[in-house]
Amino acid sequence: MSLMSADSQHLVLPDDEHNRKLVGNVHPSDWVNPEPDGRYNLVVIGAGTAGLVTAVIAAGVGAKVALIERHLMGGDCLNVGCVPSKGMIRAANAWVHVRDVSAFGARIPDGVSQDFGAAMARMRQLRARISHVDSAHRYKALGVDVYIGQARFDGGDTVVVEGSAGNRTLAFVKAAVCTGARAAAPSIPGLEEAGYLTNETVFSLTTLPARVGVIGAGPIGCELAQAFARFGSRVSLIEAMHGILPNEDRDAAELVQQSMGRDGVTLLCCGKDLRVEQVSDGKRLVVDSHGQHYALTVDEILVGVGRAPNVHGLGLEKVGVDYDHKGITVNDRLQTTNPRIYAAGDVCSQYKFTHAADAMAQIVIQNALFPHPFGLGYASVQSLTMPWCTFTAPEVAHVGVYEAEAAKQGLKVETYTYKFDEVDRAILDGDEDGFARLHIQAGTDRILGATIVGSHAGDLISEVSVAMKAGAGAKTIAATIHPYPTRAEVIKKAVNLWRKAHFTPRTKSLLTRLFAWMRR
Repeated sequence: MSLMSADSQHLVLPDDEHNRKLVGNVHPSDWVNPEPDGRYNLVVIGAGTAGLVTAVIAAGVGAKVALIERHLMGGDCLNVGCVPSKGMIRAANAWVHVRDVSAFGARIPDGVSQDFGAAMARMRQLRARISHVDSAHRYKALGVDVYIGQARFDGGDTVVVEGSAGNRTLAFVKAAVCTGARAAAPSIPGLEEAGYLTNETVFSLTTLPARVGVIGAGPIGCELAQAFARFGSRVSLIEAMHGILPNEDRDAAELVQQSMGRDGVTLLCCGKDLRVEQVSDGKRLVVDSHGQHYALTVDEILVGVGRAPNVHGLGLEKVGVDYDHKGITVNDRLQTTNPRIYAAGDVCSQYKFTHAADAMAQIVIQNALFPHPFGLGYASVQSLTMPWCTFTAPEVAHVGVYEAEAAKQGLKVETYTYKFDEVDRAILDGDEDGFARLHIQAGTDRILGATIVGSHAGDLISEVSVAMKAGAGAKTIAATIHPYPTRAEVIKKAVNLWRKAHFTPRTKSLLTRLFAWMRR
């Protein structure tokens, strides 16, 4: 199943009122590209997060800006990424809360009817509502010249836009390539013939597949595997490496794995010799895992691994912009090998996050438009403090370095971990799985990194991110009052472990003698 229908390139499936509203905002069929009027200060190619932020900030500070999008404004995040996935996950979590409500004294005597189609319709409705923020008409009103069509560099300072009503040639002083990345399936025998879903097509589903095979236990695979299991699908998750979420701390990933197991996800890790076969009643996944041979028949296969940068067809070779299979080559200021052209977002970044694209857009603005920075944000990629979160249940959030990374960098760290089952609010909520872990540089109170696993971990990690960015260490968090009872107390309690560890026996002995003297 494709996000687009066969007869209309920009018709989002299913063709309902919500998706028509979405397309009306982010790819209006009656859009007329403007006539260029002189040279643009900045031409931005791609209207995903990186491109949208770059264009709107540049226009806001007075630059003449053109923004080009060949498909749907809003990019992956709005259309096939963060927005629809979190809408789907929220619905799946709500179903689980109803399932487990008896623990809180509620009884549903006649059971609960479940409607996957209604849950997905809610997601589409909310996506359409949010799409106004990324709409072509809104950006035009904000002073951006919006062009819909295929862009390609035609010379050292020109971009041609191939639109439905003819071509436009745009001259620029600077340009930014923000074309993002797309789903790319691994080479698995039989996969293409059998057909499969990716994040670009899965949100078009209107009926729940009874059996789902998910390939890849990274963030996308884990989030959607768990969501489908919570909706009621029988889910098999296949991963080539051991366990899930291979980039996270093993005990953090293990908590997520246990939770997914309780939801009914079957994990086949250390998978070898995976192949796909078409059979009469579905699609068969054949794989070896931990010495056992498995042949699993499913209704749908979801590929949750693999991304490819959108670099082809842009004429990058013509203007001397280097790229490879990982994306466009940029320096720390996000300048490409052509000094007049910059890049931001998934097309050039190791961080495939919406918030990373936002931050990188601000780097492009500062470096492309202001030779002497005026305090508009970040100067370089190295200056970024980058948090991230995987929105499983429990969530896993991280910022900074891991303990093993710190060791490779020659940094001596002290690690402190505090569990949620010792935090009163988590106990009262009946949601105790997880912990907060801080890595603090030895001999100082400088926080080098943190991992939080648990409900709302993605929200909680921001406190640590702010402290790290501001240069405020463990002492500052220890001195900050946290309201009781909240889950955020877990961070302060982890810091208190550090403070207690540095309250030395010698100090305690001196204070004991001082207090004894005061009693005389």
